[in-house]
Amino acid sequence: QIKWDQSAEDIHNFIRGCDKVPGAWTTINGEKVTMFGSRLWNRMEPRGNKVDIAGCSKQAIVHKYGMVIFGNDGKMVNVSQLQFENGKMIQASKYGKEDTSQAKIEFTPEEEAMIKTLKGVWGGILNVDVDESTDFFKCGAGSMDVVRLVEEVKEKCNGISLQNEDVYMNTGFEDFVNCVIRRGRGIEDKEEFTYDAVKMHVNNMDITFPHQCFIDNEFVDSSDARVFDTINPSDESVICKVSRGTPEDVNRAVEAAKVAFEEGEWGRMNARDRGTLMFKLADLMDENKEELATIESIDSGAVYTLALKTHVGMSIDTFRYFAGWCDKIQGTTIPINHARPSRNLTYTKKEPIGVCGIVVPWNYPLMMLAWKMAACLAAGNTVVLKPAQVTPLTALKFAELVVKAGFPPGVINILPGPGKTNEREKERELFVLQVDFFVFVMYL
Repeated sequence: QIKWDQSAEDIHNFIRGCDKVPGAWTTINGEKVTMFGSRLWNRMEPRGNKVDIAGCSKQAIVHKYGMVIFGNDGKMVNVSQLQFENGKMIQASKYGKEDTSQAKIEFTPEEEAMIKTLKGVWGGILNVDVDESTDFFKCGAGSMDVVRLVEEVKEKCNGISLQNEDVYMNTGFEDFVNCVIRRGRGIEDKEEFTYDAVKMHVNNMDITFPHQCFIDNEFVDSSDARVFDTINPSDESVICKVSRGTPEDVNRAVEAAKVAFEEGEWGRMNARDRGTLMFKLADLMDENKEELATIESIDSGAVYTLALKTHVGMSIDTFRYFAGWCDKIQGTTIPINHARPSRNLTYTKKEPIGVCGIVVPWNYPLMMLAWKMAACLAAGNTVVLKPAQVTPLTALKFAELVVKAGFPPGVINILPGPGKTNEREKERELFVLQVDFFVFVMYL
């Protein structure tokens, strides 16, 4: 049993030391829960749902990357997997949520035949009679058996590809069968991407777009929940209220971008695959160009036809151009001595620099985004963008397409707002008034 009255590092070492046998456990809501996949959490305290754990002085937080627990030193530990007393294992990020992956499935005759094949595979590995209640690991399976199971499923079940984690998450035969059938049908156990959308009927079409900050592939309210009005310049009506980014939001966005660059999938990705994602994003922009142009028109005052051809059209062209550069960014070799036998040379290697901060103006807001961001992404950087306060909407609609294109979390972050903190607002306004007065006097 985990003793919570100790430092985060000691808690982490205890959980890791018990991984996977016998397993470090605690009590949550009166139920014994075993924790796996421990890491020290050196990031900011995540946003999420709070959970009471027996013996913990501070509530744990369930968030998109697991469950964060606090040591008595105020530092944090993150666990990625939880196992219940019945042997069921889940992602810690799904604790307290409805598990749709285990919904009852009606099998086709071909799938019934596949289930018989799976039963034979399990029987061959475990040397037991397999039924729906059979647990893979309680029957003595180990990590090498997991690898064998994944390979045999791919070979004997029409090339269905599983990850090792799928086995750990579905240790019972019934759950495993559901997982394989869902993969065969192309159903992933990922949460559907949703956000609080603004819906309007404009330009003879229905449009939807986000209005919150975009951090780590999620649309979230600003840390202080403040908003501002974005105005339609053609009639000065309020289009919607938009979240107003704060310094804390900037810190979260930069942190997410840094993790994506240094530890995440983006930093390890082949340059050609990076280009594929950018091409896919450009294709999605092309599919939604009428909606993007309409949003650009109502938010920036651009003529719709101009927005369609130039603001959006050239943005699409820019992303396609830089997508082609992803696998063509090369260094050079420089001869410094032709003398034989050495013929010495030096060479240069071009590498991404990391997190890039981007600020764009109000005119041509989507095109300015494309000009700056596409080059950064092609080189392998991650970005935090602040659109102009008066024209944030196409940037936020673009962020929606980023998720649909499959960009990893943290690669692109977008924070609308004025770019000034509350403490400096009055000072800034006074300065602007002084400058305006000075210009007025000089004009006279």
